[in-house]
Amino acid sequence: MKGKHLHIVSFDVPYPPSYGGVIDVYYKVLALHQMGIKVTLHCFEYKGRPAAPELEKICQKVYYYPRKVSKGYLFSPKPYIVVTRTSEELVTNLLKDESPILFEGLHCTFYLDDKRLKKRFKIVRTHNIEHDYYENLARVEKNLFKRYYFLSESAKLRDFEKVLKHADLIAAISPNDAANLAKRYKHVHNVTAFHPNNSLTAEQGKGNFALYHGSLDVSENNEAALYLVEKVFNTSKVPLVIAGNKPSKQLREAVATHTNVKLASDVTTEEIHDLIRTAHINVLPTFQATGIKLKLLAALFNGRFCVANTPMVENTGLEQLCTVADNAADMRKAIEQLMKKDYNGVDTAMREQKLLHDFSNLENAKKLVGLIRWE
Repeated sequence: MKGKHLHIVSFDVPYPPSYGGVIDVYYKVLALHQMGIKVTLHCFEYKGRPAAPELEKICQKVYYYPRKVSKGYLFSPKPYIVVTRTSEELVTNLLKDESPILFEGLHCTFYLDDKRLKKRFKIVRTHNIEHDYYENLARVEKNLFKRYYFLSESAKLRDFEKVLKHADLIAAISPNDAANLAKRYKHVHNVTAFHPNNSLTAEQGKGNFALYHGSLDVSENNEAALYLVEKVFNTSKVPLVIAGNKPSKQLREAVATHTNVKLASDVTTEEIHDLIRTAHINVLPTFQATGIKLKLLAALFNGRFCVANTPMVENTGLEQLCTVADNAADMRKAIEQLMKKDYNGVDTAMREQKLLHDFSNLENAKKLVGLIRWE
């Protein structure tokens, strides 16, 4: 792989790798570096994630560009998440050579159809079907202004997505997303999520609580947590820990009315990892079927039993590693039954066979590299 060079344009600074999207970016860059690919990383910087010297260790060069977060961009006909990530300096830096360019997310594709980049091999990594994602955020959002923003952004993203016809390769993060995009565009391939897990660290035996974890300021995670508190654990004696930052007032109030539910907020990544590992069951419902949830991979690599619903696992290849329950009563029953069981080596062996091959970062990086046309 020596001599190969790739530009990657990231929607955020991918270090520290502390939330879903940047986790995929960081561990992708790391895997490519380990293969000998030289990466020039371009980051849009905002919201308290400053330049990260750690990225210099795995990249040939790192550039930073300020994201333009003015509210005036809300009135642009193009999506806010796209039009706020523009920079002529970025284009200048991309034009310094003829190497392929990987755009991370629809967020970074403002220049995908730019004539100056016409001769370049261009890859788009899709993390979601973005217009569906924003439409679902609107569905569960209580704040009227935010709901209007999500609906407006969804409509703009649905129209703007057509820019993907200018991509030479679309690397979709899940089989479902790949199938969806392949209906409209050519050269669509599933390149699954990159993640921090290299081995299984689940402890055998038993834990004494169930866990739900996620960024609680994200509407879909808030909805899932409320569902567990109000529908699943409301008549159960099983202890539930909900871990994540910035819980909503509604969630805090719901937790306060249940003696078996505890809220762990302002937790570090290391503390989340420890909770995943020591819980007896990781409970992971979702009401958003787009993308692949990195929290699911974290639970399967590092935790004991996992209970999820169909939207969390469908067509991920991970269905057989979870107990799937699609209504509150079935989920409660599954949890109560699993709390009586020990987690043993048979379960670990089955996971190793699936996870360490199909979700290997190195194998995933090899697949991506093999799909790129190198100059």
